[in-house]
Amino acid sequence: MPRSVVHHAPPHAPPPDGALRTLLRRYRQAGEPVSCEPLTEGLLNRGYRLSTSRGRFFLKHHLDGDPDAIARQHAATLRLGALGLPVAPPVADDEGSTVAVLGGRCYALHPWVEGHHRDGGELTEAQSRRLGGLLGRVHVSLETVMEGESPEDAPQGPQEAATGRSPAPDAAADPEDTYALIEELLVLVRRRPRDAFDELAEHRLVERRALLEQHAHRRPPAAATPARGWVHGDFHPLNLLYRGAEPAAIIDWDRLGVRPRAEEAVRAAVIFFLRPDGTLDFTKIRPYARAYRRSTDAGPAELAAAVHRVWWERLNDFWMLRWRYQLGDHRADPGFPASAALAVWWTRAYEDVRAAFTD
Repeated sequence: MPRSVVHHAPPHAPPPDGALRTLLRRYRQAGEPVSCEPLTEGLLNRGYRLSTSRGRFFLKHHLDGDPDAIARQHAATLRLGALGLPVAPPVADDEGSTVAVLGGRCYALHPWVEGHHRDGGELTEAQSRRLGGLLGRVHVSLETVMEGESPEDAPQGPQEAATGRSPAPDAAADPEDTYALIEELLVLVRRRPRDAFDELAEHRLVERRALLEQHAHRRPPAAATPARGWVHGDFHPLNLLYRGAEPAAIIDWDRLGVRPRAEEAVRAAVIFFLRPDGTLDFTKIRPYARAYRRSTDAGPAELAAAVHRVWWERLNDFWMLRWRYQLGDHRADPGFPASAALAVWWTRAYEDVRAAFTD
C-alpha cells in the first residue's frame, strides 16, 4: 500500500529486527520478517513495505500514539469495506486487536495493496466523474457506519501539527492573523541569502496581502458553514491507490472526523485538478462535482458555500512557507508555485470556479 516516496525527506529507520519479530509473533499468518523498507517520512505516521516469509504487508507506525482513536479508524474501514468501498482494513492479531503497542509505539499491519497514485491530469472525464461519486459514497457510507459514534472533530493535520496552529474546526481564518503571519514570513524571507524561490515567496506574500486587504470583507460568517458530517479528512491523490483505471484503496484515515462534508469535496477537487500553472481543470471538476452532488443529495447552495470557504482558506493559507521558513522543512517547496498562483487566479475567476462546482 505504497505512498509516493519523498526523496528529499530525511530517512527514517524501520523497527529493529528484534522488535519486528516480537511484533509479527502476534500475527499467526504473518511469518518471519525478511525485509522492511521505509516508504515515506510523514508527520502523522510512517510507513514501511514489510516482506515476510509468508508475503508482503504494509506496516504503519502511528506517531500520534492514541490506540483508541486508531482502533476507531480501523473499525470504520472494516465496516466501509463490508459495504463495498475500496479500503485496506488492518490485519487483526491473534487476540483480535488491530493496534499493536510495542515499546510505547503504536503499529498496525495492513495487507499490501499493489497500486499507484494518479493525479487529476491522468484522469479522464469519466474517471473524474467516478472519483466524485466515490467520495460521495464515502460520505454517505460514513454516516451509516459511524452512527452512534461521538462526533469529535477531525484531529490536526500535518499543517496544523507542524505549525502549532489549531483554530476552531469551522472558523474562517481571521485576516488580521494572516497579515501578522505575512509580516513574520517576509522578515524570514528577506534576512537570508536569496534564491529564485525566495524571490517568488516575497512576491506572493506581498501580492496576497494586497488581495486580502481588497477582499477582507468577504470572510465567511459562521452561519455559512455547510452541513457537517463524517469525512475522510485528507482525501487527495497520495491517499488513493489505483489499480489500472479504477481505485483500489483509499488509505490513511488518520483525520477521520466530523467536518463540513462539501468542503472536503471542494478541497479534494482543488488538489486533484490543479494544473501546474495554478489554474483548475473545469472539464474534469464539472463531472466530478455533479457525481458528488448526485451521490450525496448535496445541493448547489451547499457546494457554493463550500467553494467560498475553501477559497477563503486558500487566500489565508501559507503552510508551505511556514514549513520552509519557520521549520526548515523543504518537502512542500515543489508544490508552492502552483498553489500560490491558484489563490490569485481563483480570486479573479471566482464566479467561474463556483459555477464549475454548482452547474
